[in-house]
Amino acid sequence: MTTTSAPIRDYAARFVLDTLPVHGRLVRLDESLNEILSAHDYPAPVANLLAEACVLAVLVGSALKFDGRLIMQAQGDGAVRYVVADYDTSGTLRGFCRFDEGELNALINANAQEFTLLGAQDLLGKGTFLMTLEPDNGGERYQGVTPIEGESLSLCAEYYFAQSEQVPTQIKLAAAQEDGRWRAGGAMIQALASDDSRGDTREAFTHVRALFATLGEDELTDFSLDAERLLYCLFHEDGVRLSAPFQITRKCRCSQEKVEELVKSFPGEDQADMIEADGKVHITCEYCSTTYYIEP
Repeated sequence: MTTTSAPIRDYAARFVLDTLPVHGRLVRLDESLNEILSAHDYPAPVANLLAEACVLAVLVGSALKFDGRLIMQAQGDGAVRYVVADYDTSGTLRGFCRFDEGELNALINANAQEFTLLGAQDLLGKGTFLMTLEPDNGGERYQGVTPIEGESLSLCAEYYFAQSEQVPTQIKLAAAQEDGRWRAGGAMIQALASDDSRGDTREAFTHVRALFATLGEDELTDFSLDAERLLYCLFHEDGVRLSAPFQITRKCRCSQEKVEELVKSFPGEDQADMIEADGKVHITCEYCSTTYYIEP
């Protein structure tokens, strides 16, 4: 393998197989993820869901061929109403969840005897999985929507790619908490399109999928196992090459100016209804929990 040394904790990197028409991405999040989660006091199942959503957004968003944003959302009728992860191609990430505390506690208590964390389908219930692409240059906004299918966000994303993009895709996501800190990782493989030079790529993808299936969640969250060794263990027989990794950081795009413009966009009567006892409008960003105080 040839590679540049990866950032220790937070990065996305592309890899290719020399002998097969398959490529993929590897993502790991540590500091950026903990900054996102520290803005909220999420119960462990909700934090785990958001961690996986953030990894998924980076896996897909870091493959975009334009400057802009990818917003991954899942919303349903379960205890967790909404999870969103927002990735910018500059390498910045943010995310949040919205949930009903009473329903979530009831769900946790009902599954107290289980030894596995509640999955995406358990938490979200029936609903929709969405990916939204927003180019920076004012290009057309695109949104793909599919039903929530499967018990995990990775299966939801695979179903999305099969239905919306028609690209053979396999995804693995994992998150873990230790001593109050979270870390998360993910990997994605995709088949290149069949053509005259490559021929039919389905058989090659079946071979790579079998190797990919041996990748454990514990390996994705074991940061002592670096990207080079992890990919070498999986694909060394097929000649795997890792590109220079791209640093990921947490950054929210809210600001006093943007919030003031938002308040100005409401009719005067609505603005008046927003005024609190101190004579100001209070707006709290759902992503980072920063509260802005706006003069009427």
